Order: sequence, then structure tokens, then C-alpha cells
Amino acid sequence: MLYRPEACNKSVWRYGRGSKDVSLLRNRQKSTRKREDKVTKKQQVSVNSDQGIKELLQIMVQLRDPESGCPWDQEQDFASIAPYTIEEAYEVAEAIRLKDMDMLQDELGDLLFQVVYHARMAEEAGKFTFADVVTSISDKMTRRHPHVLGNVFGSESVESAGAQTEAWEQQKAKERADKAANGRKGSNGGHRTNGANRPDSAAESSSDQTAETVSALDDVPLALPALLRAGKLQKRAARVGFDWPNTAQVVAKIGEEMREIGEAIVAMAKERNADTERHATEELGDLLFACANLGRHLGFDPEAALRDGNAKFERRFRHMEEHLRKHNQHMENVPLAILEVLWQAAKESERDG
Repeated sequence: MLYRPEACNKSVWRYGRGSKDVSLLRNRQKSTRKREDKVTKKQQVSVNSDQGIKELLQIMVQLRDPESGCPWDQEQDFASIAPYTIEEAYEVAEAIRLKDMDMLQDELGDLLFQVVYHARMAEEAGKFTFADVVTSISDKMTRRHPHVLGNVFGSESVESAGAQTEAWEQQKAKERADKAANGRKGSNGGHRTNGANRPDSAAESSSDQTAETVSALDDVPLALPALLRAGKLQKRAARVGFDWPNTAQVVAKIGEEMREIGEAIVAMAKERNADTERHATEELGDLLFACANLGRHLGFDPEAALRDGNAKFERRFRHMEEHLRKHNQHMENVPLAILEVLWQAAKESERDG
């Protein structure tokens, strides 16, 4: 019996009827058809996506058109749009928290529009285009996933998600070093040095270029929410060995910070002025930083933990409001002791389900 695999029209294999080889070949034929179907579907998705992106890009061009565009959109710049970009990212996170896929689709569209908006303004300024943004992220993902997107016959391999995280961080560290070598400052800035300020070997190896001091903390964006940035700073420091060896020591550090802020509060109560207020603020910051570190040691995202804490407070507070509303009472007229009872009732209600 003759069989010709669909993916290859150059060779013919001869097998005996009912042989194991025939079964293997049929499986190959099925696999080939599946791959071809996947390719066709990917091509269709690609065409539809391309058309949608082109339409969105053109909408942005029209909105920003100096003659016929929207007056509000015409006036915007990177700084004025940045808060909306942050807001849209948080709304994506909220849709995920609510497990609302319709909302997520809508919010992802809003976030994509922010990317298009910034890219359009950059193109108008002659800096880069949306296509440049896509190319940049594609190149970055290829660099950071050589085990998937690189040469499949190469030596790169990753055995687990943990190993991938380690490889990812190593690649990011290399990219930061490359930026410094090329004279590009990270988001936190840096101190320029020259060959004369370093050992002779280093001076000789870079005599033709000016390099920047590379910090493990480079490129942690200042615009990140403070708790999120605290976690990233701590993670970077831990990667070079600056970290508490166990969670118990982090908890002890929190206790130390609690005592110190207590002392600062006492000092401020005795004499409230700019110095005592600044000291209390610093101690509060230290306490929050230590709490963020505890979250990291426990494997929790402190930003997400606080977000959940906010949501819990809101649920319980609304429960109290609803109870008072049913009894025609206003919260501001209810004694604190009664409010505490209502708060505990709200907690019990959640526990009871």
C-alpha cells in the first residue's frame, strides 16, 4: 500500500497493510492536517487583527488631526495622558479581580488605545511609531525567551517556571548593563564615571567610551505605586544578597519599626512642628516598607493584598450603611461604640457567608 504524507510530495513510502508503520504515518498525516488548520486559523486571526489595528490607528490620526480632529485630543500631550494610562491599567486589574470577561475585553481595549495614543504623539514628534513599539516588544520577548523563540537546536533550555524567572532576571540585568555601557541613564539616573576613576584594566577596556555606574536598582520606575515599587526594589536588592534570611526576622523588623513610630508619635504629641512631623512620616514610611517586605517573603503581592483589604473595608462599611439606612439613621449621628458593634456584625455576616 502506498501513502504520501500531505506535507511532503517528494517521497513515497511503501508499507505493509496493517503494519505499525502505517499507523504511525496516519498519525503524522493527522498532525500535519492539524498544523495546517492552526496555521490557517492564525492567518485569519492575523488578518482580522491587522485590519482592526489599522482602523484604530487611523481613528487616532483623525482624532489628532490639527484641522478636523477633536479639540480635546488635539490638546493632549504625554504628561496629560499618562494619568489616564495608569487608570486604564488599574481598570484592567479590577476586571480581572472581578473575573468579568466582558469588562476585561472592554478595559483591554481602553488600555490598547492608550498605547496607540502615546505612539501617535511620538510619531507626530518624529520619535517613533506604533510599529516601532511592536517591534521593540517583540525583540525583547525573543531575547528573554531564547528557549522558546530562539534556535530550537541551541543549548538554551529552561526546566521550570522558577528557572525561567531566574533567566528572565539575568537577561534584564544584562540589558540594564548594556544600556549603561551605551551611555543611557536608567529611570533613577546615575553617576557618570570615566576610565581614570576605575581600575587600570577597566579603564583600558573602555578607553574609547564613557560608561555609567550600573545599579541593581536601575530602571525601577518612579511612577509605580509605592507599595509595588517597594516590592521591586526589595526583590532587586535580594538578588544581590541584601535580604533577611527568613520571615521571622522581617516580622521582628516590623516590630522594631512599630516601636520607632510610636516614639515619633510621642515626640510629635509633645511638640508638633516640621521636624517631628517629618520624623513621624519617615518612620511611617519605614513601617510600610517593612510590611511590603513581609509580603514579598510570604510570596504575596503587597499591592494586591492592600487592594483586597480596601475591598473588604468597603464591603463591611457598606453593610453598616445599609443597616443604618433600614433604621432611618445617619452614621454621623451614631455613637462610635454602636458603630463598632455594627462593624463586628458585618464581619460575622461575611464569615457566615
